[in-house]
Amino acid sequence: MTPPATVRSIGIPPGTAIHAALPGAHFFDAYEVADPHPARTALQTWLDVVARTPRWTQQLMALRNRLVRLVGLKDLGQLHDAHPLASGQAPGDAGSYRVGDRVGIFLIRHLSDTEVVLGQDDSHLDVQVSLSKHRPGDAPATLAVSTVVHIHNALGQAYMTVVTPFHRRIVRAMLQRLADHGQR
Repeated sequence: MTPPATVRSIGIPPGTAIHAALPGAHFFDAYEVADPHPARTALQTWLDVVARTPRWTQQLMALRNRLVRLVGLKDLGQLHDAHPLASGQAPGDAGSYRVGDRVGIFLIRHLSDTEVVLGQDDSHLDVQVSLSKHRPGDAPATLAVSTVVHIHNALGQAYMTVVTPFHRRIVRAMLQRLADHGQR
């Protein structure tokens, strides 16, 4: 039996598109795990990750959306919400998405086979999330989920203070579920 893949904290991977967003960031983190499907594109892997969002994270997101409306922030929906496509293709089809399209709560900012950067800007903060795929030499393939946040005001700071512990747990759980599913 194969031992379970381990999710580990890393620095934002150099050379990635999201790495360029680091200057001036108030918060950033990245997590890496063995890539269970290295032949899939970064966007298809992201769609796989959000499709396996644990139920408790969906419940937390619903609670977040109800609470932030009280202070005038956006209800973002859920990570896995589909968006209507003019092409009529299924939302799970990575080939149907383009830069500028909505994927769940985020807009696609950068798209290549090895990295997708998604983002959401608001008056209180700007968030970017990247899923990047790596295969250094003969080493096993890995994928990294990186987050970079630029805070604009006290509301953004307060929001990040509350959200950061949940964010870290959610990202780790989503990556672990992806890795565990890929080993079956």
